[in-house]
Amino acid sequence: MSDEIELSIVMPCLNEAETLATCIRKARLGMESAGVRGEIVIADNGSTDGSQQIAAGLGARVVPVSEKGYGSALRGGIEAARGEFVIMGDADDSYDFSAIDAFVIKLREGFDLVMGNRFLGGIDPGAMPWKHRWIGNPILSAIGRLFFHSKSGDFHCGLRGFRKDAYARLNLKTTGMEFASEMVVRASLMQLKIAEVPIRLHKDGRSRPPHLRSWRDGWRHLRFMLLYSPRWLFLMPGAVLFAASVLLALWLLPGGRHIGGAELDIHTLLVATFLAIAGYQIVVFALFTKMFAVTEGFHGSHTHLTRVPRFVSLESGVIGGLLLIASGVVWLVIAVLGWRRAGFGQLDPRVTMRQVIPAGALLTFGVQTIFASFFLSIMGLKRKGDG
Repeated sequence: MSDEIELSIVMPCLNEAETLATCIRKARLGMESAGVRGEIVIADNGSTDGSQQIAAGLGARVVPVSEKGYGSALRGGIEAARGEFVIMGDADDSYDFSAIDAFVIKLREGFDLVMGNRFLGGIDPGAMPWKHRWIGNPILSAIGRLFFHSKSGDFHCGLRGFRKDAYARLNLKTTGMEFASEMVVRASLMQLKIAEVPIRLHKDGRSRPPHLRSWRDGWRHLRFMLLYSPRWLFLMPGAVLFAASVLLALWLLPGGRHIGGAELDIHTLLVATFLAIAGYQIVVFALFTKMFAVTEGFHGSHTHLTRVPRFVSLESGVIGGLLLIASGVVWLVIAVLGWRRAGFGQLDPRVTMRQVIPAGALLTFGVQTIFASFFLSIMGLKRKGDG
């Protein structure tokens, strides 16, 4: 990294000949206005319209990136950047690079990530499709704030600045449009210093359609946030399913119940028990997923999660599982004794199934608990070894 270059402006480029020159000129004006010594890096993702020659002719540095994808292009350009700070933005003239003063000020103040907010700065007529403005961006931004405690009001704004050393700590993995989401998610989970500045969004200056595909890329952003948050994808649904199913099973255990003209009996009890087992497995899987994410460095260290191996050791998990299995065996013994009293003949399933079903559930919970404890122990050993 050169001490002479304070800022690198990185633009991903794939056939942006119509607007690239305008963006480069505005970027130079922006650096002059901000009083910053910098460079312009064009991360070219395989343009065939002469974009590379336009950029080089205007003094920008062209960095070829062979791996396809928005995220890949940006990663290649950012890794090649020589500045202490980096500002990234699209080369379609929708962002005004001549007005980057606010980003530079915040970066100099020590913020790790500075997000633009188009909803605070204003959106020109026709600059953003209505489904993005009123549905996609607000919903995805709200999910980001809920899942990851992000304070960003415009989660997917493409104009943003960051310290290059902070970016290196993020260790971003994605190659497509979800790169923008991953950056904010990782920064929020790692509790980096994040600021937000208003920016104005202008209408795309190109005559061709944008690379963005609304529903496909929106789903990719949503899918990424769900996969990155096992608490909301697995833990919450699993816990709700488990609790509701257990309550229903306990309600039906003494005998059949009537709701209106319908009678709920052993068949409903059996279904409720299966759902409870499924809910328990989903909760356990959420724990596996989170532990794996922390161990592999995808998530920051989670305070409560790192205490799990201390309280749920292999030994305590095995003991708990064996107690559940023993309880299930007791229920089975009771059922067998009742069968013996009937001379091992026919039984009333409405009675015996209220013993057999809980017995089977307890045995299943016990086995799941034992094997989950072994798996958590293996992951705990890996984390200690890494430390």
